[in-house]
Amino acid sequence: MTGSWRALRRRILTPSHSATRLSTRGFHEKSPAARQLLETVGETFLTGYAYAVEARTGAEAETRLERIPRQFRGFAYEGAGMGCAMLDGLPFGTGGKVEDLLHGRGSRHHYMVNVGVGWAMARLPRFRWSAVAPADPLLRWLALDGYGFHQAYFQTRKYVHEQYQVPGFPWPADGPPGYSLRVIDQGIGRASWFVGGAEPDVVADLFDRFPASRRADLYAGAGLAASYAGGGDEADLEAFWKRAGQYRPQVAQGAAFAVTARVEADLVVPHTEVAARFFCGLGAEQVARLCDEARPDPVEDGEVPAYEVWRRRVAEQVVEVREARA
Repeated sequence: MTGSWRALRRRILTPSHSATRLSTRGFHEKSPAARQLLETVGETFLTGYAYAVEARTGAEAETRLERIPRQFRGFAYEGAGMGCAMLDGLPFGTGGKVEDLLHGRGSRHHYMVNVGVGWAMARLPRFRWSAVAPADPLLRWLALDGYGFHQAYFQTRKYVHEQYQVPGFPWPADGPPGYSLRVIDQGIGRASWFVGGAEPDVVADLFDRFPASRRADLYAGAGLAASYAGGGDEADLEAFWKRAGQYRPQVAQGAAFAVTARVEADLVVPHTEVAARFFCGLGAEQVARLCDEARPDPVEDGEVPAYEVWRRRVAEQVVEVREARA
């Protein structure tokens, strides 16, 4: 494929960066600094997407992805995950792009790449999902987190303000009935941190409008976003923690996964340590070690998926540590 054709493919497939502006999306603006950070996250995602769509090989994309500033590099890999999945899922695609990315330097970003695959699933016809669905039996659920984030980010009125849920969600076919919607809610919660402009009370007010049965997963997603993307200082984290109330274990669990993703990718920034210590009562490296030790092995899905078993273990252990150190 010639360079000119790859460049054309990039222009055709890559959304406009203007789509990531808070004003375009109608999202809340807390402050100029928070707006700039959240918009940079979106722009970096699209940059990673474009790199993947234009690259001849995964290695070529990775070379460019590794030049992204460490604070935002994970989002670039998330976008690359979507870009590779789009190429795998489009008609006449050669396949193997996501696998190629995950077997290179992208292996350190497997959380974010799998989330990016979910973005692609939101845009591909369902009959092509089998061509892009993650193979990892534990982390495959992250694709649904990405799906939920995409829908809440681009169809905010429907999925956030009107609290829509997809009836009879079809993937994965072997998953426990209804669990897919829970992971999608985690993605909706993560996107709501952006919708609310990283303003704790605005985000919590959004969640108050959802049925109580959905709030635990929404808070988990927002806890992840508050810890990985940031946008709030320690006072904001404390305000969100207070509003979370009974859902604090889920906020802590989301934060723990966010911190672990940054530690494993060697992308720890000062805010990572702040979030780790505030939400989890531990340093970032300690949080990652806790998550690793709680990871199910072997991965066996029963009535409760192994992924949910993992989340519950992490929530329980992190809350115990935080309470013991309070």
